[in-house]
This record gives sequence, C-alpha cells and structure tokens, in this order.
Amino acid sequence: MLGSLILEGLKFEVLQGQLNQEINSVTYDSREVKNDSMFVAITGYTVDGHHFIESAIDAGASVIVCEKPFTSDKGVTVIKVDNSRKALARISSNFYGNPSENLKLIGITGTNGKTSTSYFVKSIFDQSNRPFALIGTIGTVINNELTKNDNTTPESLRLQSLFRQMVDADVDNCMMEVSSHALSLDRVSYTDFNIGIFTNLTPDHLELHKNMEEYFLAKAKLFKMTSDYNIINNEDYYGKKLVEMLEKEKANLITYGLDDSADIYATNLDYNFNYTSYTVNTPSEKIEVKVNFPGEIYVLNSLAAIACAYYSGFDLETIKKGIESVTNINGRFEVVYEEDDFKVIVDFAHTEDALQKLLSTVRPFVKGRIILVFGVYADLSKQGTEKRFGMARVAAEYADLSIITLDNPKNNNPETIMSETIESMNKNKGKYKALYNRQEAIEYAISESNKNDVVIIAGKGHERTQIIGDREIPFNEKEIVLHAMEEKKANAHSIK
Repeated sequence: MLGSLILEGLKFEVLQGQLNQEINSVTYDSREVKNDSMFVAITGYTVDGHHFIESAIDAGASVIVCEKPFTSDKGVTVIKVDNSRKALARISSNFYGNPSENLKLIGITGTNGKTSTSYFVKSIFDQSNRPFALIGTIGTVINNELTKNDNTTPESLRLQSLFRQMVDADVDNCMMEVSSHALSLDRVSYTDFNIGIFTNLTPDHLELHKNMEEYFLAKAKLFKMTSDYNIINNEDYYGKKLVEMLEKEKANLITYGLDDSADIYATNLDYNFNYTSYTVNTPSEKIEVKVNFPGEIYVLNSLAAIACAYYSGFDLETIKKGIESVTNINGRFEVVYEEDDFKVIVDFAHTEDALQKLLSTVRPFVKGRIILVFGVYADLSKQGTEKRFGMARVAAEYADLSIITLDNPKNNNPETIMSETIESMNKNKGKYKALYNRQEAIEYAISESNKNDVVIIAGKGHERTQIIGDREIPFNEKEIVLHAMEEKKANAHSIK
C-alpha cells in the first residue's frame, strides 16, 4: 500500500523524503521491521521507541513516523506527528482497510462483569447461528478459535489486524472488552462502535488514572464513539452519572437495572447457590430467565446482554435460550470441584468490590466455612496500598479463614505486598495464614477444608501463568486443586 494512503486522514509534517512509495508492513517494534516497513516510534512508560529509530532503519524501514524531530542521511522518509500512539491507530486502520466499518461492533467497559456479559451476548448470537467474535481478557475468539491477547484490549495495530481477520472470515459481529488503558492510550481510536455497554465502576487501575474521576472520564470516552445505542447500568453510581452525561449524544440511551426506572429490568428474583432466576421486563414484553450463576452481579451482567440483544433485534425466546445456554465461563465463578455441599470455586475477583460481591453472594448458602485464598495484584503506589487494605478488609469480614498469598507480583516487592495485606487483616481482626507460594496456599486451603466448607480461590481466574519478577511460569489453579484433592483423599484413606 502506498504511504500516502496509509497516512490518509492524519495530520502530519513531512520532515524529509516522499510519500508515494510502497509500504509492505507497519510496526512499532523495531524487532519486527522488514524491508519497506513503516516504523512508528511510540513513547511508552518504560521504553521510548524513538531510541530505536536507527535500528529500525538498519533493519529495512523506509518510513519513520515520530513525535520528536529526527533526520537521517540514509534515504528514509520521516513523518512528524503530534501523538504517535494516536497516529498508529489511524495508520493501522488505514493499512487494514478500515475493517471496523464492516463490522457490527459492540464495545463493553467497566471494572467488573465485562467477560461474563460478553459470553452471554455471544451465546445469544450463537442461537441464531450468526457468526460472532470476541476480544477480551480471556483472549480473542474468531469462529470459536481462541488466541491469547497480550492485553485485554490489544494495541491498535493488532486490533485492526484482528478486525481484518474477522471481515475476511465473514464474521460481521464482534464484541470487545474496552479497557480504560485502551481508551486513554488511543488503542481504539478510529474504530467504529455501534453499541457501547457500561457495567460498573469501582476502584482499580488508579496507578494509571490517579483518581476515580479520571478513571470515569477514561471509560466515558467509549460512549462518545458509538452510533446506535449506549446501554448503561442504572444501579451503579457512575452509571447514573454517565446517563446524565450522554443524554445529548447521538446514540440512543438505554438503561438496565433492578426496578422499573430502567428500560430493561428484572423482577421476581430468586437467588440460589448455583443459579438465579428472574423475570426480564422489556418495553414490549417479558419472559422468565434462568442464569446459571448466583448473585446480583450475574443478574446485572445478563440484563446488559439482554438489552444489547433486544435492541439488536433478537426475540425474547432466542435471548432466553442464549442466556440459559451459558453454564460455564472460564475463571468466572467456576466450580472446579464439587462433592455434596463441598465446593472449590475459582474466580477472577481481583478488586475490593468484586471480592465483596463474590463472598456476600456465597455466604448465605454455605453450611460450613468460607476458606478464601487471595493475593492482591497492585503496584507499590498509594493506590496499591489502598487496594491491599480494602481487599483484606473484605476478606476479614466475609471469610472464616483467609490464606493470604501472592497474585502476580511482577517486579513489585513481595514483602511489601504481603505485609500491607497482613496489616489490614490484623486491623480488621480476620483469621488468616500467610504463605508466599500460591500453590502452597491453595494446597493448604484444601487440606484445612471440611465437607460443608466452600473454598474460594480469588484473583487469577482464567489465567494459566503467574508472573514473578520477569518470569512468567505455568500456573493452572484447577489442576492444583484436583491434585490436592486426590492427595487429601489418599491421606484420609491411608489413615483409615
């Protein structure tokens, strides 16, 4: 593709060279440069792509896009832009033929509930045999094939490549989890969204956004990018705030919630340990629905999916079948072992609010104790400390025994993570044991459990690795649980 076409719609200055040359690839990683590549130098948090421009030229880049002035005597074209990350989004969309224009694209954002809502929506589309793709925390699904994502919402170059794959595979519907990072860092700029969904907002990622107002405003950007509908949780404080903000936007404003102040709402709720049933009310009719997960959070997530499907033209019988067909979502209230009243549950709950909702949902149905295994993924900032204190407070209040451990400490000091969590646990008079090794923590929880207990392993959910320092090691919590249960039974049998 000609460089001039790739840069179409972008404001830029040509520092040297000419644009009418063939470009074979686009990249922002100098290690991926090929002959006749366009290299976009991005200023990141830890690495500045401008430091690798010479390496990119030596590897064959013929066009350089940068924010900082640069000249070269090696015959390359140099383009200067105000924001190279946002420029990458425009360039990527152009390079792949603006594929989002050919998709019915649903964006979903919020702190919790994005993945389960996405899987409810996908299941409804599956009922009508309408090809549907997903992009999110668990990965990218195209034609039911799963590939891993480096981020919940991939960088714009990767994202536009995925959209192109969907269009080429005749998949014309896609639902994407849109993170606050992606919105702040322009990963989804120049992407056409038909529908936006807001689930909720609770403290998280404050190491990037600094405060809740900044976090909220980052999320709100999605709903200025939609053309058809904005679907908002009317039960959430920030959802109500968002409704007020969006009243004059071009997309139709739809709310969902637990009473008739919302457009789509639930009545006759019946909560059980393994499911929740309710009546969903729409502007035209109502129907009974059974969600195969417990608690209010899954009522709201399913309502978001129902609203999305209803305003996408699906009939309620198809919607009902889609919701009720979802019996398992990897790492979301996933019962990985069950025997009579004893259960082991793996869940992605990794914020104070998500953990509180999880434990308070389970509490009424547990005959014995709740034994909780949890760590806190957060950096060593003030916000990270607040997150550790908050999650430990919830654990102390709702769990009978907490096993404090590490989540993905990465390069953060494990001593600080553990000591702050323990400090809060002591302050809130929780019963606990601290084990740095997460596998040992899970095994200890299993060994301490009795037949009426429920063991909850929170924080990592679907993840199959643990990141310690710079190492990413295999870590499958379901396999660890099953092996620990085998050992426990074997030991019990030998004692007899």
